[in-house]
Amino acid sequence: MSTAELSAPPRPAERRPAPAVAWLRLLRSELRLIFLRWRNLILLAVLAAIPVLIGVALRLAGAGSGGQGPPFLNQVAGNGVFLAFLALTVMLTLVLPLAVAVVSGDSVAGEAGHGTLRYLLTVPVGRTRLLGIKYTGLLCYCLVACLLIALVSLAVGAAAFPVGPVTLLSGSSVSLGDGLLRLLLVTLYVTAGMAALAAIGLAVSTFTEHAIAAIAAILVITIGSEVADNVPQFSAVHPFLPTHWWLSFDGLLRSPVAWGEIGQGLASFGIYAVIFAAIAWARFTTADVTS
Repeated sequence: MSTAELSAPPRPAERRPAPAVAWLRLLRSELRLIFLRWRNLILLAVLAAIPVLIGVALRLAGAGSGGQGPPFLNQVAGNGVFLAFLALTVMLTLVLPLAVAVVSGDSVAGEAGHGTLRYLLTVPVGRTRLLGIKYTGLLCYCLVACLLIALVSLAVGAAAFPVGPVTLLSGSSVSLGDGLLRLLLVTLYVTAGMAALAAIGLAVSTFTEHAIAAIAAILVITIGSEVADNVPQFSAVHPFLPTHWWLSFDGLLRSPVAWGEIGQGLASFGIYAVIFAAIAWARFTTADVTS
């Protein structure tokens, strides 16, 4: 080593980014992975297209029957805001859970199967933080999917039907602004239900390296829960099923609002999210998911 090198001042140590900055960078990378994947974009396009098809079908049915359609059809035809509530109800039967199942089932299993998870874990970030970032990304996808359905439905409803004061399920009328606020609350409620399903999907995804198997398992759980929820002999377990409270957002469409039922649904979603997030954490932090 030369004299100049010996007398040179030491180089400053490379500064690591603050934990919050590093967390945001990794979250941004996860969001890009989720929202720039063609399969997930196609799912969002399908979620946006179905409300358009429902609106066109209702418009044509109303026009073809001369306004003598079923009572609910006449209610939708009388106020385009109801198209958003109808679309969310229809999408909750299968399409929206399918989209969440695909994204959540692929969250860990897909990367493990392709071998990218092994390299991701070489980054100086703990597995707990990485799992939290993945679940945060899933929450963002659930929120975007539900907001997309509501906004597209609202736009189609406003274009195809009159828009004005909203008549609630209890028979009373509220202003358009109040109706839109209730629509926002309904959308957030549905998002909470999908967040619970995403936690289930994340947990299932940590048990396999095959994304297809994880997605299939989540769909089996969802469909099995919906079937059991419609069997009277299983009424004792209905309140404990993950899908039982999904459609309880109708409590927000009454006056006064049925906050007790809404609270039970949110509590159920929270319990499922906590339990399955804990299962995902226990599995992800102890098992060899990079083999």
